[in-house]
Amino acid sequence: MIYIFDGAMGTMLQNAGLPPGYCPELWNQEQPAVITAIHKSYIDSGSDIIETNTFGANRIKLTHYGLEEKVALLNTAAVQAARAACGPDTKIAGSVGPTGKLIVPLGDLSFDDAYNVFFEQISALDQAGVDMILIETIIDIQEMRAALLAAKAASKKPVICQMSFGADERTVTGTDPITATIILEAMGADIIGVNCSLGPAQLLPIVEKIAQTTNCPISVQANAGMPSLINKQTVFPMQPEEMGLWAKKLVAAGARYVGGCCGTTPQHIKSIYQAVKHLALSDLPTVQSAKKSTALTSRSKTIYLGAGHPTVIIGERINPTGRKQLAADIAAGQFISVKKEALSQVRAGAHLLDVNMGVPGIDQAKAMQYAIQELSMLVDVPLVIDTTDVNALEAGLKAYPGRALINSVSAEPERLKSFLPLAKKYGAAILCLPISPAGVPKTAQDRLVVIQEIIHKAFETGLKPGDFVLDALILTAAADARAGLEALATLKLYRQHLGYPTTMGLSNISFGLPRRDIINATFCAMALDAGLDAPILNPYDPLMQQTLAASALLLGDDPSGRSYSVNYAPTSQSEERAAPLTPKNIIEQIHLAIVSGEKEAVVPLVEQALREGHKSIDISEQALTTAMNKVGIAFGNGQCFLPQVLLAAESMRAAFLTIKKELPAHATTSLGTIILATVKGDIHDLGKNIVAALLENNGFTVIDLGKDISPEKIVEKALEHKADIVGLCALMTTTMPQIDHTIAALKAAGCSAQTIVGGAVLTQEYANQANADSYAANGVDAVTIAKGFMADKAH
Repeated sequence: MIYIFDGAMGTMLQNAGLPPGYCPELWNQEQPAVITAIHKSYIDSGSDIIETNTFGANRIKLTHYGLEEKVALLNTAAVQAARAACGPDTKIAGSVGPTGKLIVPLGDLSFDDAYNVFFEQISALDQAGVDMILIETIIDIQEMRAALLAAKAASKKPVICQMSFGADERTVTGTDPITATIILEAMGADIIGVNCSLGPAQLLPIVEKIAQTTNCPISVQANAGMPSLINKQTVFPMQPEEMGLWAKKLVAAGARYVGGCCGTTPQHIKSIYQAVKHLALSDLPTVQSAKKSTALTSRSKTIYLGAGHPTVIIGERINPTGRKQLAADIAAGQFISVKKEALSQVRAGAHLLDVNMGVPGIDQAKAMQYAIQELSMLVDVPLVIDTTDVNALEAGLKAYPGRALINSVSAEPERLKSFLPLAKKYGAAILCLPISPAGVPKTAQDRLVVIQEIIHKAFETGLKPGDFVLDALILTAAADARAGLEALATLKLYRQHLGYPTTMGLSNISFGLPRRDIINATFCAMALDAGLDAPILNPYDPLMQQTLAASALLLGDDPSGRSYSVNYAPTSQSEERAAPLTPKNIIEQIHLAIVSGEKEAVVPLVEQALREGHKSIDISEQALTTAMNKVGIAFGNGQCFLPQVLLAAESMRAAFLTIKKELPAHATTSLGTIILATVKGDIHDLGKNIVAALLENNGFTVIDLGKDISPEKIVEKALEHKADIVGLCALMTTTMPQIDHTIAALKAAGCSAQTIVGGAVLTQEYANQANADSYAANGVDAVTIAKGFMADKAH
């Protein structure tokens, strides 16, 4: 059955007379009949499901209007207004929008605070009687994780999770549809989908990717195309009939819940209804079923494990066991060495990173939380949370904006009782370790029995077949002559009886013996033949890298030896890849630290450069500026994402501040003064805050006026501060005209500042029509444009 959602609420409220800048949700209490009439118009057009007028009815958003104590009242009133419109078969979805803030470390909102804000709103919607929870228009997967956890705790009703993606098919913080789908399905989302930002043509390939990844029902609510400014009015170009044609394509791609977002009206919904409501599912194209491989993700990348996929290397170096300096650094709260190990392992070819904070006597939960937060910004490979401490495990899982692997779950009762529910709650996979209360089984057959017991308990907890990675358990060959043989036999039994991906910590086999690299590499080759999918190893070891490459060729995983030839031909890059990067001088070291986002490392490097006599201008131009340019180019090419850009910008700011502190007489001068504001009537400032952070960290003086700022106030401040640039942001289609009102006011007042405009709904075309000097599609673009303008001005 195809279900029909409703369309835009904001446009309808504006047409009904909602004043600009007025809280839309307050009309649930003050004008319930108007809200009911809007719902009724959509139901009459064919909507099976209507969404409550509660998109911004959370405590953070309502604070802007001084209504933060009315969360329950306004959400309850919204449900009552919706219920008054319903027929016997109409369902009500409780709409839950974003908080408008980014979660730590990208922003200043803690995960727990975000969870509590969502829990409060969703509890009110649930108690008021909605039929399902709709979390929508979310642009950061970590915020969606907090909202989904809150929804699962506050309500037993179905939860729909809809992310918003850009034209590059990624969210603002870099998550692609496949990665988001894997994370959300594992965490228990009942329906997964996409809404807003784009029209149906752009959302079609996103729906296709979601359908190829999950068997969950899929929802889609597209805008009526991208808006244009025509005769000073914001116009969405797509007509109802065209929307209906696209709805057919979206359903054919796998969507079963279809509606509209910005710019859609009851006429659009009627067209969608007529096009798809009565389609027989048996007549639709068969969507290829999702493969049920074990998948792990970071915020922006997915790695599959198991038969049919390439061998996955799990880097083992972030582990203080037997490493005194690393342990001392972690105990002292210094994570420079941890970050260096992460970067170096990824450069050396690691696909996953094992993270262990097991230093005796420290708060391991605090250390794990910080390490996971920082590493999730620094590298894009999925992380493995390696701990025996249940508090450290939950701290790491909560902080991680992806689907992690838990290392490990044994058959010991306490481990099963405490670790499995956390894996289920946070959607993590588990590394199953064949250790029982009786100890380590000697034979492969006994290990299989223990693993089957763990999997049985995991299924009882709610985990699924794609949630397991099996450890064959290697003992030391020097102490047990059959250690290697039993591990190899265990791998074969796992593949024969269970079929889940396998792993092992390879270096255990050689403990206490000389030339461990030879033993480890030889055993790795044997284990790969026996069914090993994801060895845990030291990725710096060149012999191991060579063995992995040769094994892939010999086992048929590298057709024609193409990858092997690329890496080991006479112009080989393998040694360069395996070795850490070695900058030639201090300037190059600073450059690399900025690019890598090593903000703690950059300060002593700048101090050293100054002591060595390097001029501040040379450090700024040859190290800092070139590094940020490199990061900007990588961002534009889709090679890195917002978290890495922000981290590099923070590192650059730390470098500037160090120069200023050490050489006050040579203090760096501001690149220019920029006034930033979200325009009148618009209370969304997430994107504007990102732009502000990037501009400040790149050396501009930023005067951030905040959100919902009138043209008069912007003109006043631009003239007062003699601004070089005025940056204007609008997220809502209803507030877009304030962009051209403000630009007109600036010009009328004789303000000579250049104007840069941006925001989710703006386009280059709209910027041109509004007489803006420039349009910035994202924060990196804004920095580039601002630098270019200031350079031209200087000449």
